Amino acid sequence: MLFGYLFIWVSMLVCVIYITMLERKIMSYIQTRKGPNKVGFLGLATAFADALKLLVKGFGVVSVSSRLLFSFSPLLTVYILFFVWCLLPLSTVYVCSSLGFLIYLCFNSLNVFSVLGSGWSCNSKYTLLGSIRGASQVISYEALLLLVLIFPLALSYSLSFLVYCYFGYWYLLLFFPLSVLFLVVGLAETNRSPFDFSEGESELVSGFNTEYGSMEFACLFLGEYGQIVFICIIWFLLYCSTSIFFFNMVGGILISFSFILFRSTFPRFRYDLLMNLAWNWGLLLVSIYFLYLLFF
Repeated sequence: MLFGYLFIWVSMLVCVIYITMLERKIMSYIQTRKGPNKVGFLGLATAFADALKLLVKGFGVVSVSSRLLFSFSPLLTVYILFFVWCLLPLSTVYVCSSLGFLIYLCFNSLNVFSVLGSGWSCNSKYTLLGSIRGASQVISYEALLLLVLIFPLALSYSLSFLVYCYFGYWYLLLFFPLSVLFLVVGLAETNRSPFDFSEGESELVSGFNTEYGSMEFACLFLGEYGQIVFICIIWFLLYCSTSIFFFNMVGGILISFSFILFRSTFPRFRYDLLMNLAWNWGLLLVSIYFLYLLFF
């Protein structure tokens, strides 16, 4: 069982490394430039070199920070990420909960404490504003995420990842508007462009992670991209999964390319528009869809 979990974690780390490299390559071609091409063949080893650089850099703590919370908050992100990835029922892992999606929602909601702790512990105005933004954003879209998940889960009569990984359900045609809304919610949950208000480089320098470097920044970076891949896998499992586990994982990774295209295409929203999208338009769409399925 231990080797199964290690396999999951190592695979996730390798996937995140190559996803970041692919993102830099795709964005460079969209912007008509070369991109990273110095380390290794076609620059493919650049991501590994960057990861090694972050690991060997000196560990620093802001002198005016709350040191325990400053160091613990990035580690909380990684812990949550490692735990939720263990919910995927690989053949080498013999523990599979019948409440997998419910457990995921519970642990995913803990990410807000990581964002708040990272920003507040630095005792800096930029990091505090970024953490407050990120926390309110994550809480708002968690409510919408729960409502979107209800529809495919209710039709399948199961909360277990095992059912979706090995039996396959095709709900994309039935729930196409909700599948698009799920991707929007995923962007907001992971604080990605065009909803990256917790970082907001143009007005907050780098937001909640301004004071972080070396290993702490690597943990925050890993948590963000790991959550992106996992949310995309959930999207594929819920809306167009197959009975072959490997194809479901590959499909989820392919869906994560849409996050790269969104970052390369759309400008950053205004913050009030982001909240309006969640509490007005998102909830309105879910309510209309519920009434449609109920009466028609």
